[in-house]
Amino acid sequence: RSLMVGDGLNDTAALATAHAAMAPGTALDASQNAADLVFSGEGLGAVVTAIDVARAARHRALENFGFSALYNLIAAPAAMLGLINPFVAALAMSGSSLVVTLNALRMHRAGR
Repeated sequence: RSLMVGDGLNDTAALATAHAAMAPGTALDASQNAADLVFSGEGLGAVVTAIDVARAARHRALENFGFSALYNLIAAPAAMLGLINPFVAALAMSGSSLVVTLNALRMHRAGR
């Protein structure tokens, strides 16, 4: 997979075909329109930051998928089999949603 960073008219085609594309806010409009992400400033530090945030978001999404799968593998079948009260299963579902939401908010708290 490729990440293209460009700011000129000659970069537009590569930005449009890359897996992910970034352009600075000072780039031509055509480059900004072709990019997936437009960052402020001209320095490339934003590229490193974007990659770090994307990796952290992917990790957090996989964690949340795991939490959701755990609920779906345990609480939902237990309720269907009558092993737990449906009300308790509904509370567990709300708790699962709360865990997933709070886990996602950890990215904001970490300054990402």
